[in-house]
Amino acid sequence: MKPQLLKVSTNIVHSFSARRDTEPDVNSHWHYHQEAELVYFKSGSGTQFIGDSIEHFKTGDVVLVGANLPHYWKFDDEYFAEGPSAADVFVVHFNENFWGDVFLNLPENKAIKQTLDNAKRGIRLTDDVDEQIGRLIEKIIHHEGPAKIMLLMQVLTELGSHPQRQALASMGFHYNFQEAEKNRINAIYNYTIANFKNKIKLDEIAAIANVSPNSFCRFFKSRSHKTYSQFINEIRVGHACKLLIDNQLNVKEICYESGFYNFASFHKYFKQITGKSPLGYQKTFVRN
Repeated sequence: MKPQLLKVSTNIVHSFSARRDTEPDVNSHWHYHQEAELVYFKSGSGTQFIGDSIEHFKTGDVVLVGANLPHYWKFDDEYFAEGPSAADVFVVHFNENFWGDVFLNLPENKAIKQTLDNAKRGIRLTDDVDEQIGRLIEKIIHHEGPAKIMLLMQVLTELGSHPQRQALASMGFHYNFQEAEKNRINAIYNYTIANFKNKIKLDEIAAIANVSPNSFCRFFKSRSHKTYSQFINEIRVGHACKLLIDNQLNVKEICYESGFYNFASFHKYFKQITGKSPLGYQKTFVRN
């Protein structure tokens, strides 16, 4: 997946960008930028792509994406339909050196510097861990003057030191795709997202990529560092996680609704990717 370089706009009044989004399709493509990105999903759920990590995101999550790390949040379908499901997302973009080259090297700011270093892989906290950081991000949007910068410092310090923070992209992830491959990889990506609930045959996806079936698997793995089967199963499991949390279908129904045609395979890949069984995952979020 060739990420697009995105220019983050700033103004002369503020040294970094902070905004509130209520539309689920803002920057809804695979992209990267020179600024770090701090996101709080006050309301929203869907599939999260950060580096080579594919996971379900949900209301309450806080994510810090490091500079030049490709990312994309695909909101669930209900956020694009008329009704009560409304996105509410707080987003902060900042250059890691906006406060000056010397600042991060001060001994008192060692924790902030470490947080930014760790964010090169992406950092995530979920709503069941800590709501305080999300509330602090909201304050960044509304405050002015020195308080705006101090709140950002506080968020980075607390996020980096939280014992249950989660790294996202793998240690070996890199994204040195050639420009000529951009359309081909994006076509694979978009087609898979749109059709993961169906059986996608090798010759079908190879045709989308405009390569031969014999070449496709080697091509995809050399660019993504995972097999196409791994890629699509991660998308399917991410969708299953969302359905398990919604608790509207039984596990077998979720299996088929997520694109799996064999319950044993569903159970196997779900545990392989999440570390939990489907019911075990559901019990984490659903309270009787």
